Amino acid sequence: MSTIGPLIPADETFHHQITDTFATVGQADRSWTEKVCAMACARDGSLQLGFGIGKYPNRNVIDAYAGVSRGVEQWNVRASREIAGDHTTSVGPVTYEVVEPLRAIRFALAPNDIVPIAFDWTFTGIAPPALEQREHHRSRDGARLDADIVRYHHTGTARGWVEIDGERIEPDDATWISTRDHSWGVRYQVGAPVEDVAPTPIPEGVAMLILWCPVLCERPDGSRYALHWYYQRHTFADVYERIEFQGGVEYPDGRREPIAALVPDLAFRDDNRRFLGGTLRFLMPDGSERPVTCAPVSDTGFHLGAGLYHGFDGQWHGQWHGARHVEGEHLADCSVPEVARRVHQHRDCVITVDDPMGGGTGWGNLQSIVYGAHPTMDLTEQASFL
Repeated sequence: MSTIGPLIPADETFHHQITDTFATVGQADRSWTEKVCAMACARDGSLQLGFGIGKYPNRNVIDAYAGVSRGVEQWNVRASREIAGDHTTSVGPVTYEVVEPLRAIRFALAPNDIVPIAFDWTFTGIAPPALEQREHHRSRDGARLDADIVRYHHTGTARGWVEIDGERIEPDDATWISTRDHSWGVRYQVGAPVEDVAPTPIPEGVAMLILWCPVLCERPDGSRYALHWYYQRHTFADVYERIEFQGGVEYPDGRREPIAALVPDLAFRDDNRRFLGGTLRFLMPDGSERPVTCAPVSDTGFHLGAGLYHGFDGQWHGQWHGARHVEGEHLADCSVPEVARRVHQHRDCVITVDDPMGGGTGWGNLQSIVYGAHPTMDLTEQASFL
C-alpha cells in the first residue's frame, strides 16, 4: 500500500507545501474542507444569485449549491458527487472556474430538470482579495478544535445572464455587484452530527450577534473602494463574554486601512430575524469615528440553509449521497417564520450603505446571525432560532 496519494493535474505545478500529492491534505479530520461561497445581485435588489462549492478530501465528496432569490421567493439546486480521482470543480449542473487568479471567477448553473433556473456570471474584483484573520474556535466544552479556518474575501461586480422560467436577464458590471469568499481548514457542521459523543448544546441565556459583510462603495466621480467587517459578540446572562472584530477599507491599488472596532446599533425582525436597518459606528486606529448607515434594499435574501449551512432537512455539508446526486426545490415565501426556520436565518441580505466619511454609497452582502434574546433590539428568546 502506497503512503503517497494519487497524482492529479495540479501536481505538475510548483506549489507543493507538504510531502504528499494535491489529492490529499495535511490531516485526517473528516471535517477538513475547502469552500467557496459567492453571491451576485442587482443594485436595486430585484434579483439575487447564490453559489457555493465545497470539497471534503477525507470524505471523498465534493458538493455544491446554486440558487436564485427574487423577493421572498427562492429556488435551490444542490449537487453532490464522489471525488474518485476527479478533482475538477464541476458538480452536476454547477461549475466554478478561475478565469484570472485573484481577479475574475466564473460561477455557473446549467439548465437542469430540478427547478427552472440557470445562470452564468463572471465576478470581477474592484480591489485585490483580502485575507481575514485565522478563525480558531474550540468546542463549547473546550475539548476539541471546532474550527481552524483561513479565509479571504473579495468584492466586485457581476456580468452574464440569468434565466427564470424562460425569462432572461443580463447582469452587467454597472448595475450588479458580487462578493465571494474562499476558505480552507477544519470547520464545524460538516457531516451528520455525531451521536456517540457527549452533547454540547448552547446553554440557556446565551445570545450571539454575528455580522459578516463585504461592500462595494462608489463615489460620485465613479471611483470605487470596498468595506468589510466581521463582528462576533457572545453574551451570557446580559454580560459580554467575548467580542471579536476585524474589518477594513480596501482600495483598488491594494492598500487596506484597518478598522479598530465596531459599535453596532441595528434592528431585526423578531419572528424571522431579518435585518431591518441601522447604524454602524466604526472606530479607526487614530481614534476617529467613521459612522455608516445600512438598510435592506428589498425582500431578497438568499437563505444559506438551502445550501446546507446549519443543515437542511437532515442533510449536511460533505455528506455522502452516492456517486452522483442532484436535487432542489422552490420556496414560495422565505419570510414566513416556519419556512425561515427550515432554511435558517443565516442569509445573504442585500443592503445599501451610506459612508459619508469615505464619500461613497455602497451595496453589500450582509450575513447575520442574531441568536437568543437581545432586549435592546426587542428580540425575544421565544422567537430565537438558528
